[in-house]
Amino acid sequence: MTHSQTLAGFISETKYENIPDEVIEFTKLCILDWLGTALAGKDKAPIQMINQFVEETGGNPQSTTITGIKTSAVNAALLNGAASHIVELDDVHKGSILHAGTVVIPAALSIAEAKKCSGKELIEAVVVGYEICFRIGEAVSPSHYYYWHNTATCGTFGAAAAAAKLLGLNEAQIASALGSAGTQAAGLWEFIEDGAMSKQLHPAKAASNGLISALLAEKGFTSASKILEGKRGFFKAMSDEYDESKITQELGKSYKIIENSFKIHASCRHTHPAIDMIIALVKENPIQLSQVSKINVKTYQVALDITDNSDPQSVYAAKFSLQFCVALGLINESASLYDYNEDTLWDETIRKTMSLIAVSVDPEVNRAYPEKWGAVVEIELTNGKILSKQTNYPKGDPENAVTSQDLIAKFEQLTSEFDVNETKMYIERIMNLETFHVVSDFFEKQMGDEPWGQEKLHQH
Repeated sequence: MTHSQTLAGFISETKYENIPDEVIEFTKLCILDWLGTALAGKDKAPIQMINQFVEETGGNPQSTTITGIKTSAVNAALLNGAASHIVELDDVHKGSILHAGTVVIPAALSIAEAKKCSGKELIEAVVVGYEICFRIGEAVSPSHYYYWHNTATCGTFGAAAAAAKLLGLNEAQIASALGSAGTQAAGLWEFIEDGAMSKQLHPAKAASNGLISALLAEKGFTSASKILEGKRGFFKAMSDEYDESKITQELGKSYKIIENSFKIHASCRHTHPAIDMIIALVKENPIQLSQVSKINVKTYQVALDITDNSDPQSVYAAKFSLQFCVALGLINESASLYDYNEDTLWDETIRKTMSLIAVSVDPEVNRAYPEKWGAVVEIELTNGKILSKQTNYPKGDPENAVTSQDLIAKFEQLTSEFDVNETKMYIERIMNLETFHVVSDFFEKQMGDEPWGQEKLHQH
């Protein structure tokens, strides 16, 4: 049996009724977290450019975008995927190095609306979508991650899986959807050198390509049967080292979505361990910048590959600068969405602090990656004293978890410019998602029988 067939069997056999309650509740939090990031990102310039592209290209009005237009399901997945990745607060999974929400949920939402699926079916699809892309990401990481953006590549499989589930494809069709997803999997890290908008295109295309794969499979469109393990397949072509056992290990016995991590800082996740530690140090040891002679940040090699930038020239680049993020954390004792702006980017105190920061690889921390995303932060004081703190798990990891109330508060912060009743409506809708027998326009600003059908709202 091929890996695609094995995964197709899992996707087909997974039923809402057999998913544990705690997994269902966690999945709804993932959807809420995704929506907050998408709403916060929808007015950003790159998203408005994609919105303009979607309006110009048109499409049957099947699904709704975060910007409020009706378009084809494929175009809606494209736009909604891009919007949720731009403010750098979307969820992330350590082992697969992947932001699943930004690809799986847009694809699932678009087809759920187009096909008038239920809330339970949407939850079911999100669960299997996360499972598939996490497993494929784990199989090829970390070597794949050097050139390839896992969210874009492995995420395409997750989007295809979620869409295939909602379309009710049989196992052969699902396997074909995965094959077509794999042959479209792309997304190179070179954009990081320029701080380019390609980063938003990655989840956009992963979501839409995954959806295309499932829609074609529904019509009988075939694909490579061994897209993962074949001699010219995904594993061999796109990773130096891979572990095929990750695809099937404990498959169906537990759900990997609960391994998901949530962001509390608005920057690349690789900066979060160090941000956590610098904020903790200055809160525990009130010091003046004049007392600091040097700051050492020791972490894993991949973190430096992505975030070693001592002179970011844009707000977006600052989110991928370990030096800037640590300096920001020390000065502001915060690294929220509102801490990253033109004022802080060029702030003289922050720039002076950056000049004190030395980044390097810690061998022990590096060996533990990607199972642990760690950092050691040392503040050397002018009196010779050294303040030091270390973590293996940044805030938001399952091992250092946030609560549901934390995530609701995060959502409220991300939607602070919205009418408070609209924010409450979104929270209520998602936290009661399983009670809706029709998922229609997800961004409809009213609760009620139209366009959402309800079974027994408020009752679980």
